[in-house]
Amino acid sequence: MDKQQTIKWLLEGDISIQYQVYRDLLGHDRKDLQDRITHEGWGKLFLSKRRSGGHWGDRFYQPKWTSTHYTLLDLRNLNLNPENSVVKKSIEMVLDTSMAKDGGICLGPSTSVHSDVCVNGMFLNYASYFQTKEQSLHSVVDSILAEMMPDGGFNCRTTRSGARHSSLHTTLSVLEGLMEFKKAGYTYRKKDIQSAGESAEEFILLHQLFLSDRTGEIIRKDFLKIPYPCRWKYDILRALDYFQYSGRKWDDRMNPAIQVLLKKRNKNATWNVHAKHPGKEHFEMEKAGKPSRWNTLRVMRILEHFEIENLRSTSHKVN
Repeated sequence: MDKQQTIKWLLEGDISIQYQVYRDLLGHDRKDLQDRITHEGWGKLFLSKRRSGGHWGDRFYQPKWTSTHYTLLDLRNLNLNPENSVVKKSIEMVLDTSMAKDGGICLGPSTSVHSDVCVNGMFLNYASYFQTKEQSLHSVVDSILAEMMPDGGFNCRTTRSGARHSSLHTTLSVLEGLMEFKKAGYTYRKKDIQSAGESAEEFILLHQLFLSDRTGEIIRKDFLKIPYPCRWKYDILRALDYFQYSGRKWDDRMNPAIQVLLKKRNKNATWNVHAKHPGKEHFEMEKAGKPSRWNTLRVMRILEHFEIENLRSTSHKVN
């Protein structure tokens, strides 16, 4: 398939895919399509799983991946209308009932003192996207920024096992949250957030997205797999999608990850979805090992943003 054929194939997918294709690949922000996500396809299915008490699954973080937390993250990634009242009520309920003593979100009774910075980053991501009142998020921002490590990134294990080196998993979740907070137009601790974001991005780029800064070896082979949904786990496609979403300019240190993605392209110009992260799901959006509209869309908007097709004449060319 050529690019136009691939786009046509993408537009045969779920309404949430259609909306993002028009917005990210065709330059048309079709709000009429976004409004339909609530009432059709995957968006309707996710919303139908909400219990009468306001939670999905058993409670905020249990079980994976049908809990309130991961369902709200899925709905944010579908790009559901940010003004959805049902989602807003669930986020408000979490803020009213699940705050840890450190100002973050507690995962359960055993974590009432120290929250998890990775989860706080994800929470800030969808709470900001769904236009939660800024003041309600101040303590979450404070708890995140207090966890920043000397190497510029974040690690959720600092309060559990005393980790001394940042984690790509946690750092990316925090970056996504801080970026969405900024995109919402919130101004609380603006300079601190900007500084933290810059240092966290540098932490990822220092590792060329998946390589040890000391040995040059692959940190974890799982980082090169591209499942979807990503959950809390890091991979190079998720990282590159963050960089395009943030409007980041090209950096040569992204090139090794781009090369890996290009090698994963199918002959028909699509990308497969790899095996899912184990755990209970509400339903399956796509079959593992098959061409994936989610992954194809995400790769295409990355290539579009960084003008990969035009890189052949530049110093950071893709061979």
